[in-house]
This record gives sequence, structure tokens and C-alpha cells, in this order.
Amino acid sequence: MSTSGLLPGAEARPAPAPRGAPLLSVAGVTAYYGNIIALKGVDLEVNEGEIVTLIGANGAGKSTLMMTICGNPRARDGRIMFAGHDITQLPTHEIMRLKIAQSPEGRRIFPRMTIYENLQMGAAVDGNAHFTEDLERVFEMFPRLRERLHQRGGTLSGGEQQMLSIARALMSRPRLLLLDEPSLGLAPLVVRQIFDVIRTLNETEGLTVFLVEQNAYHALKLAHRGYVMVNGQITMSGAGAELLARPEVRAAYLEGGR
Repeated sequence: MSTSGLLPGAEARPAPAPRGAPLLSVAGVTAYYGNIIALKGVDLEVNEGEIVTLIGANGAGKSTLMMTICGNPRARDGRIMFAGHDITQLPTHEIMRLKIAQSPEGRRIFPRMTIYENLQMGAAVDGNAHFTEDLERVFEMFPRLRERLHQRGGTLSGGEQQMLSIARALMSRPRLLLLDEPSLGLAPLVVRQIFDVIRTLNETEGLTVFLVEQNAYHALKLAHRGYVMVNGQITMSGAGAELLARPEVRAAYLEGGR
């Protein structure tokens, strides 16, 4: 698809060349909450070294897909593969040990624990083998966490909690980072900082990122590729910049501001 007519600043990001099988493959996945179907035969792929985003309206099923990849709820049909492993029916703790980490919607930090203790919890998946080194790494990305190291998580601002949630996930040294609505409820300056960190991690370390976002403009501008979800189904896919240029995407997700 041509990238002519892109929004200003939405130049295409060339995706890394695929290396064999996708790092993450979701094929024909359905999931339910009780008797209510939430995902309807979802297919998507994330190649190693990519940033792939999933956009859609609130309630479309985006967070459900993220949680299904992590094992709760379980996929009722279809298959989820990660790095050659069938993880469809694995318990969540075993999925995390395969080097998938999640920063969930709503941050879900441990509010009564300090920043330091939250980061220890993230590093536990890796056996705390590189704790000091990784602590310095996340402090370079988020200096504010160093300044508040012994402050309880529940006393942090929303932006600081989001930084902590991402930093906690990074402490496990993941191959795949799942980010669920990292910009939700945050000031524009904090959103830019977090998206800059995501881009830097991908460009300098080759970290693979699967990003669920309602902020379609920022997500598609950042991503190599994107998918659109409507009512639990994938309805469109393509390069991030290509989706930004599609009139139906702009009308549904971009009109009225960014």
C-alpha cells in the first residue's frame, strides 16, 4: 500500500526483516468471560524486533487478548505460540518464565511496597541474577524512580506508577514486552516520555513490543505494524503509517484531536 497522504510526522518505520517463524503467533483464538464471547477467532503475529500495536475502541477486546496471551482467561479455541512453544494452556507463571513480561492496564503495581520492592518482584522471574545492573538500567530510563526509591508505590502519581509498572516488567529481561494502555490518564509530557523509552528500547536493544493503545495516533506512529480490533475481531492490519493514512482509521480513531 502506498504511504502517500500520511499525517504530518507519520513517516513509515521500516520493520525488521522477519527471522523465520514469528516470535508470537496468535491463530484462531477465541476466549470467553462466562458465556460471553470476548475474542472471535483472532489471528495476529509479532516478529522478533518489532513494535506491533493493537488499536480499537474501549471494550473491543484488546485487553482481553493481552490477558489471554498471559493465560487468564484461557483461550477456548485456537493456539498461541511463543518462541516455538505452545503456550495456549500453560499457567501464567510458566508463560512469564519463557520471557514474556506485561505492564498491565491500570498499572497494578504493589501499592504498599516501595519502588525498590516492586522492582525486586519484577526481577524475581529472572532469579535476581542481574538485579543491580538492571536497576541502574531502569533508573537511566526513569530517573524519577531513583529519586523516590523508598517511597511506597501507592503514593506515586499516575505517571510515576506507569513508569514503575514498565520498569518492573523490564527487570525480568523479557524477549517480549506486553504494554496495555501505557498512556491512559497521563499528561501529554509523560506520554511522550514513555513512548520515547519504548522506541529507544526497541531501537537500541531490539526489544520486541506488543502494544495495546487507545491513543491510535501515537501508537501507529511508533509501531512498525498495527492491527485494528472491533468487537473481538481483527478487522484491519498493515504497516503503522499505512493504517494512519486509511480514511476509515482516521475517521474512527483520529478525528477530533490526538
